[in-house]
Amino acid sequence: METKKKRKKFVRRNWDKYSRLGRGRKKKQNWRRPRGIHSKMRKRRKGYPTRPEIGMKSPSKQIKLISNLKELIQAGKGEEVIIRKVGKKLRNEIEKKAHELGIRILNQRKSENQGEKK
Repeated sequence: METKKKRKKFVRRNWDKYSRLGRGRKKKQNWRRPRGIHSKMRKRRKGYPTRPEIGMKSPSKQIKLISNLKELIQAGKGEEVIIRKVGKKLRNEIEKKAHELGIRILNQRKSENQGEKK
């Protein structure tokens, strides 16, 4: 059984001191970016609460990027993939093979003659 890593809850500065900022009031405990010129939290000083940064969020699911049939076969059944920039002939082969293997393509073309005019 896998244990889920608990996500840290980021709350605004001084939330524990004042009722209007969230002390004893969960609804008021929202993240607000520290903007003060002397703010220790903004300057990321040691001992002060951490701020959310890019890369802290964990991906909900992995989507694989594929560019050939070998990568498609490695993806496995039931997974979702995105086809990278490839030619029309190879794209058709990848789409057929994915249909056979039961792999879902997220950027599949709508029809065969989508770009062609009559």
